[in-house]
Amino acid sequence: MEDPVVNTRGLRWSTYLIAFGITALIFATAFYVSNYFNNQRVVDVRNTEDSMSTDILSLETQFDLLTEHSCGDIAENTILPSELTSLGSQLSYLEAQGSGNQQEVESLKSLYSVLEIKDYLLMQQLATKCNLKPVFILYFYSNQGDCSDCEKQGYALTSLSETYPQLRVYSFDYNLNVGALQTLISIDDVDDNLPALVINGKVYYGFKSVDDIQKILPQLSTLQKSATSTAATSTKK
Repeated sequence: MEDPVVNTRGLRWSTYLIAFGITALIFATAFYVSNYFNNQRVVDVRNTEDSMSTDILSLETQFDLLTEHSCGDIAENTILPSELTSLGSQLSYLEAQGSGNQQEVESLKSLYSVLEIKDYLLMQQLATKCNLKPVFILYFYSNQGDCSDCEKQGYALTSLSETYPQLRVYSFDYNLNVGALQTLISIDDVDDNLPALVINGKVYYGFKSVDDIQKILPQLSTLQKSATSTAATSTKK
């Protein structure tokens, strides 16, 4: 006759092994699914990036064409294609995940930064030529764990951009090793005391709320609010 203690131990070990196997399977499945979607997101961003080479050439050609026309054909929202905004949103998601192909993400961020600077310079040229008054904010952040207020600052700027679609917010990773970006940082004399905002040529350090920025940048009042913001204001009245 078999020892009941041995049977109990054997059953216990079998239960442990089955539980371990199920747990391992769940974790493996979750990891695979998470990795799959992250990789798919990288693919989506890469596809967007591929289209950007054509878009940037289009921007340069567009500017050349606009210089041949009267300033009546030019408006503050002439530049900054929707694809650039889309790329920025997808990159923000990838950065927040903190996983996936980081080398790929860094490469995409580098391209995105150059495209932002290009748009910024083109818009400045148009503003000078046609006496436009676009409203810019240059935002410098770090995601290396040394900027406790950077995420909060990003939310505040996103809120402003949603309220004022014509506001041009350019976001840059301060630590990104891109020549054009480092030159911009040097020209604006931005220290690594982040978050940092460059508004009307002046650098502001530390977190700035929506109200703070509206006080610093009274030109916002000249911009048209989004339809959603207008509707919300009307509802409150």
